[in-house]
Amino acid sequence: MSEKLENVKRLYIEGIKEGKAKEAVYKYTGERYTQHSTGVADGPEGFLDFFLPFLERNPKREIDIIRSIEDGPYVFVHAFQSLNNGEAKWVTMDLFDTNKENKIVEHWDTITAFRANKNKSVGMIDGSQEISDIEKTENNKKRVRMFITDVLQNRNFESINEYIDQENYIEHNQSVEGSLIDYFESKDQSYRYDYTFKVIGQGCFVVAYSKTLDRDGESAVFDVFKLKEGQIVEHWDNSEKISDRSMWNNSGKF
Repeated sequence: MSEKLENVKRLYIEGIKEGKAKEAVYKYTGERYTQHSTGVADGPEGFLDFFLPFLERNPKREIDIIRSIEDGPYVFVHAFQSLNNGEAKWVTMDLFDTNKENKIVEHWDTITAFRANKNKSVGMIDGSQEISDIEKTENNKKRVRMFITDVLQNRNFESINEYIDQENYIEHNQSVEGSLIDYFESKDQSYRYDYTFKVIGQGCFVVAYSKTLDRDGESAVFDVFKLKEGQIVEHWDNSEKISDRSMWNNSGKF
């Protein structure tokens, strides 16, 4: 585990799970801490203003880092949170930028309620974790960018089989019950990926952070893809509606 990934995990575990928010935020963040979780203001003080009351409201906290990847200065983690003996369960996806000293300087996230896998054989957070095919990182990132542009932005759903190994594909989105083509075509025509802010990867895993549009407004979406031989074989996602700008405590989700 690299120092930057270790710092991210420690901020999560020490700062939130163990309740040592003040010690952790000053220890693991750098000269700045720019925040894009819209309820949280910039800087260590913004982190503390949000999380100190959070810790009081939620004295029992279980947090598991399910999967993580690194790409240059960026670290991504996929986490599960259970609060107060399961009264609330959340899935979060977080992207962190780090400085030359491997300290955290910027953070983006999405959070959504955990849904049990009632109608699917796989759940929101289970599945592959092991990173392989490191030498294919850049090719896999290119394939994901092509898939997002061709299928998700331009809505060329008929070309989906060029990117996805349908025979071996595993989908963790609990709303997808039939084929992916049926799922996308069932959505309102207003639904589309507006733009992709960041794509990072490590071996077989690629993470994209994007903004989507539909008739109800804008959402921030993380997509996590696992690829094999240039084809997508597994997918997780996490989406959060973007609140009205008047409710932001920072510069916004992107």
